[in-house]
Amino acid sequence: MLVAFAVALAVGFFNGYMVIRTGLPSFIVTLGMLFALRGLTIGFARLLTGRTQLGLGDATSGSPLTPLFAGTFGSFSVTIVWWLVLAVLGTWVLQRTTFGNWIFGAGGDANAARNVGVPVNRVKILLFMCTALSAALLATIQVLDAGSADVLRGELLELQAIAASVIGGVLLTGGYGSVVGALFGALIFGMVQQGIFFTGVNTDWFLVFVGVMLLVAVLFNNVIRKRASEAR
Repeated sequence: MLVAFAVALAVGFFNGYMVIRTGLPSFIVTLGMLFALRGLTIGFARLLTGRTQLGLGDATSGSPLTPLFAGTFGSFSVTIVWWLVLAVLGTWVLQRTTFGNWIFGAGGDANAARNVGVPVNRVKILLFMCTALSAALLATIQVLDAGSADVLRGELLELQAIAASVIGGVLLTGGYGSVVGALFGALIFGMVQQGIFFTGVNTDWFLVFVGVMLLVAVLFNNVIRKRASEAR
């Protein structure tokens, strides 16, 4: 687990460094890195084991870390506790700390932020590293909860992750958004996906919802941004 978290931090640092050094959009850099790492993971997994799944067996039995990542808190899964704690922590950082102001400044207007002393490059690299660390945390929770690792798990869900953030009010251009908004965006996503399943509707229609909601959210966010700019 420590190695996995260290690798994730290294990947996040590399992504941030590449974005800063090349000036390319972060979306392109991270998407390219995603495809490269996914291909390497699938290729090496099949080369070494002949399959994409790896069972943990009794490797985690008796470990004090298993309840921390895959246990229960009362009658609820501990993943809900992780979800809420990270949401509260992220909201506090964005709304109550200097670093949170730096984040909004670096995303809204990097040049203006630099002119007032914000270390934009350092902030961006740290954010990339935090994002990668969050991905490693989710992977750890899933692996310990399922008792196995599968390199194909979560494949092609990156669009849904982006859509959940946009539905939650986060602008892809940067500088605007909230952790609470993204939290509710993901919650709406999950509720609709499960609702379609339990109502007996063909789950293929979920993709229609993704596309329509993403378009509506982008248009709505664009209107809000224009009104906010006019108010200034």
